Amino acid sequence: MLGVVLTVVAVAACVISSIFVFSTHGYLPATRSFDPTWWSALGFFTGIAAAVMLCWRHKWPELVVAIALVPPLCFRSDALAALIALAALAARRRDRLLWTGSVLVYLATAWALFGDANRHPDVTVAGQIVGKQFSAVQVMGTLTVAVVMTAVPLTVGVVRGMQDKLAVREAKEEELRAEMTRRAERTRIAREMHDVLGHRLSLLSLQAGALEVTKGPATSEAAKTVRTTARQSLEDLRQVIGVLRDGQGFAGNGENGPHPEPPQPTLADIPELVANARRAGLGVNVTILLDDAGGAPALLGSTAYRIVQEAMTNILKHAPGAAAEVSVRGGPGNGLVVEVVNPLPATVTAGKPPGAGTGLTGIGERVGLIGGNVSAGPTEERTFAVRAWLPWGHH
Repeated sequence: MLGVVLTVVAVAACVISSIFVFSTHGYLPATRSFDPTWWSALGFFTGIAAAVMLCWRHKWPELVVAIALVPPLCFRSDALAALIALAALAARRRDRLLWTGSVLVYLATAWALFGDANRHPDVTVAGQIVGKQFSAVQVMGTLTVAVVMTAVPLTVGVVRGMQDKLAVREAKEEELRAEMTRRAERTRIAREMHDVLGHRLSLLSLQAGALEVTKGPATSEAAKTVRTTARQSLEDLRQVIGVLRDGQGFAGNGENGPHPEPPQPTLADIPELVANARRAGLGVNVTILLDDAGGAPALLGSTAYRIVQEAMTNILKHAPGAAAEVSVRGGPGNGLVVEVVNPLPATVTAGKPPGAGTGLTGIGERVGLIGGNVSAGPTEERTFAVRAWLPWGHH
């Protein structure tokens, strides 16, 4: 809105200035020295056209400057339109064309001032008598005023151009930050899908395999575990799809109002996680020694839970039937140590379980987010160990 107002004011000022200049030169009716000629008419309408062209000075600054230079250089008009157009050119460009245009606008301004100043024996510039016609004082004064008049719009245009570039840069940075946020959200979703669904579907796969070779009462219990695990996996999948669909996390709106974000697992949920693994046929020995487990930060608890979950998922995939040792120890001020160790398989299974190997990468990302460290790999004792240390500050 402000730009429109400024444009209207600029056009009106240039039109009024052109009318005033051509009136004082006797080129318009209702003046005592009216002397109409085709040249004077062409000059007047050229000045009006230059004023109207200011409406497009930001879109085509080079063309508008060129048109605005015609009245002062060819028809003894003023250079107001050229000065206004110069500001738009300076906001757009910083090359040789700008400096060429600045010199031409300066010359047009000086020429217009000379024409105005030398119409009377007493030379006046901006209402002040600066000397006689074509005197040294008159020439220096006119050139100095022309420099000032040219420098003002040039400076304003340069400053505005810098502000526009800064605004564009800030907009690009904001867009980049938004893209990074979206990528982080996609990474988080992928990590949650891998950690949550990967573990439960691994249990499901193991139980399904057991059903193929088991007969008797145990079959019923295994089938029950498969059914429960499948139901939980479908519920988790529904929640993750909700995240992908509405882009608002687990708190997005559903048909019946907002869905609250499901609670994240804590240190207290690790025993149940181990119990589920045992029911799936994994031999697990667990040791949990914690000080003030109930006061552990939520992010610390969920990270430790996911580490144990991912480690046992890998055991089910790559070393089925192996026993695992799970140890969770620590307290405020000392940090939390999580260890999951299992014997390496004697032979490599022919059919490699599905998976892209992103689980351990996800563990590293989770641990890094809270300032911890993690290592995973085979040991000299022919075991595979996942060891992580997580910071646990005082309250």
